[in-house]
Amino acid sequence: MLFQTWSFLIFFLIAYPLYLHVKGTKLRLPWLLVTSYAFYAWLDWRYLIPIAYVSVVDFFVVARMARSERKKRWLWVSIVNSLVLLGVFKYGQFAADNVNALFAALRIPGRLPAPGILLPAGLSFYLFQSMGYVIDAYRGTVARETSFLRYATFVAFFPRLLAGPIERAGNLLPQLSRTPKITGKDFADGLSLFVVGLFKKVALANYLALYVNKVYAAPADFQAPALVLATFLFAWQIYFDFSGYTDMARGIAAMMGIRLMLNFDNPYLATSLGEFWSRWHISLSSWFKDYVYIPLGGNRKGSFNTYRNIFLTMVLSGLWHGAAWTFILWGTVHALGRFATRELERTAFYRDRVPAFVKQVFVFAIVTFAWIFFRAATLGDAWLIVTRIFTSGIADPYCPLLAIVLIVAVWCYQYVFDSRLRCVLEFRAVRMGLVVLMLAYLALFAPSGEQPFIYMQF
Repeated sequence: MLFQTWSFLIFFLIAYPLYLHVKGTKLRLPWLLVTSYAFYAWLDWRYLIPIAYVSVVDFFVVARMARSERKKRWLWVSIVNSLVLLGVFKYGQFAADNVNALFAALRIPGRLPAPGILLPAGLSFYLFQSMGYVIDAYRGTVARETSFLRYATFVAFFPRLLAGPIERAGNLLPQLSRTPKITGKDFADGLSLFVVGLFKKVALANYLALYVNKVYAAPADFQAPALVLATFLFAWQIYFDFSGYTDMARGIAAMMGIRLMLNFDNPYLATSLGEFWSRWHISLSSWFKDYVYIPLGGNRKGSFNTYRNIFLTMVLSGLWHGAAWTFILWGTVHALGRFATRELERTAFYRDRVPAFVKQVFVFAIVTFAWIFFRAATLGDAWLIVTRIFTSGIADPYCPLLAIVLIVAVWCYQYVFDSRLRCVLEFRAVRMGLVVLMLAYLALFAPSGEQPFIYMQF
């Protein structure tokens, strides 16, 4: 069930009034859990098995941890359990393919059978959220949750279930513990945020996908200009697609009196790669920072260890996104980019004398180049696109001018939002006018067809 479909509208029109009716009673959490599981089961009822299993295991692991002197042992029970689930569901086919390729190269007879296991949508998101709770409970930064019903709702809360944000227990669990106060402003703000996300997904991301999919499906048929343009458009497509989901999720939650964390903060206005990762998919980048990078030592043990930790964190981030070498290489490219620019960004010349716009273009160029490896179907396609961009001849590509106009308009909006003129956008008349314009565009020009969110596959 996707947010931009009629089925979700019908689902929400049933679930939301009943939620408002029971929100002050003991039925609030049971209804939230039932609606969350129904939302998830709409995709495939089998998805309920792993999410219920993770909720049970991690809830009781923390309960045992609270009564045990060997807390680390129970921590590792949870971590190993989550990693095994990821390995079985998400990386089993990848591992089998690579082992079989190695066997073939070494001329070893035999092949590993394909696992053929269904990958539950949003698995990485709710596993990381539940794992974060266990780690925080081990560290003593969050209190143990004593209600299994509340914890299961925390893991499965439907607005953020399929593609995040990866919420922290310290933010979401306390909100599930108290009766929310929902005002007319909460509803209006949530609805307008949902409309913004809907516009990003349907009017922008899906439209850009028409050109991007055509080029990346057969990169050998295109020359450098078309490949560059498709890569540029994909950079914006994935931003509109993913941030659109987050906006809709946060909007739905706000209408229910729950505040989900900000997951995107105009990332393409970043003036350094480090800043980009503090603005892009904030819930994941902060998760890797707190639970991987810092435990590895962060930047506390010299330059070599710092660069090692950056490399491992970025490669693991790439692997989190998908079971393919293209994602691992995408993470590697970002790690190498951090290596190449980290010291430059610390210099007084770069910090004080290079104009912000030049820095933004520089960072955007690196990020966009890395997207080639993220979007390409295979390593061969990625290498073909990179080589053709730098070596092929000039051929005038078909250029979707409307796409360029929309991207420029969004970039101008973001630039104003990130400047001292932001106060203008806070006026209710301006906000309502923008919402009306987006609704009008959706009604008149939005492309037809149901396109899933890109990050649902992760």
